[in-house]
Amino acid sequence: MSNATMHGLVYRGPRERTQIEEVAVPSPAAGQVLMKVGAVGVCGTDIHVWQGDNHQMEGPRILGHEFAGEVVALGAGVSEFRVGERVVSETASWVCGVCPYCRAGQYNVCPTRKGFGFGADGAMANYVLSRPAILHRIPDRVSMAHASMTEPGCVAYNAIFEKSRPRPADHAVVLGPGPIGLMCIAMLRIAGVGRISVIGLRRDGHRLDLAKTMGADDVLVADEMDAVKAVIDTGDGFGAHLVVDAVGVSKTLDQSLDMVRPNGQITKIGWGPAPVGFSLDRLIIKAATLQGSFSHLHGTWERVLALMGTGQLNVAPLVTEFDLHDWHEGFMAMEELTIPKAVLRPNGSVA
Repeated sequence: MSNATMHGLVYRGPRERTQIEEVAVPSPAAGQVLMKVGAVGVCGTDIHVWQGDNHQMEGPRILGHEFAGEVVALGAGVSEFRVGERVVSETASWVCGVCPYCRAGQYNVCPTRKGFGFGADGAMANYVLSRPAILHRIPDRVSMAHASMTEPGCVAYNAIFEKSRPRPADHAVVLGPGPIGLMCIAMLRIAGVGRISVIGLRRDGHRLDLAKTMGADDVLVADEMDAVKAVIDTGDGFGAHLVVDAVGVSKTLDQSLDMVRPNGQITKIGWGPAPVGFSLDRLIIKAATLQGSFSHLHGTWERVLALMGTGQLNVAPLVTEFDLHDWHEGFMAMEELTIPKAVLRPNGSVA
């Protein structure tokens, strides 16, 4: 494929400077795998980059880091996979392999990690290069479009099962009904907690309806009511055992500190560059835990794929599919909160 070309969604700058372009099909070097992309999810981070909110992003760069596809070519020395297999790829296109974190198997926090769609070309294209160490086989009953949701599922699994301690009868609160928040609701339902509340805004409309579909018991609309009071008034009046902040702005952290119960936990997934601007003494007086959660590891991917394969995790309500050339329609639908997740098909409909 050395002289072949393909179409890719290339970021050269915000908005109209992001366009479909004809680019070269990459060839796998030693230790690499070439994938024909079956489906690639549009992450909220992709939307922020397109909007111009990520000032560290430099183009030109093919976007896309949530993807599934078919192995079509193997570089020298690759024996773990064969041509024709359906796989999903993790998001770190490159890690150093020698830092203390990589050596300890914690490559998700490698200081020089390069992610698809940021430090390396991503998968909003017909083909993408990956590496066998981060590939996972897709269960037979899982479609490409649904498999592309493995990455946000892993973000949620890491936050709920690996960074938090959900227990039966707990009251858990999720702030933000975006794709990650909705996935966290699904994971909390799998965990068997007693009650799940989701907090959003009036504009979240459809996404709050989906929160009920994914397993939420209560939907609290923060610009129509005192959502913090509603949480505290539920149950024994001490607050939530676990608060998952999938928004990330300083306001939601402030609310989390108010609604978490003594000895409870706040798990923060959402990013927010603004200063906090308030005291954290509530964290101390409540002896509560504030836990950050970032990315995922190999075992996380295997577990989430297993949950999809058994039907315990159903991502179908979250997915709306678009052809790659209709990417702008999908991006706009997510920006306008019409849908939670657009999934692009670079090569048309694929099972």
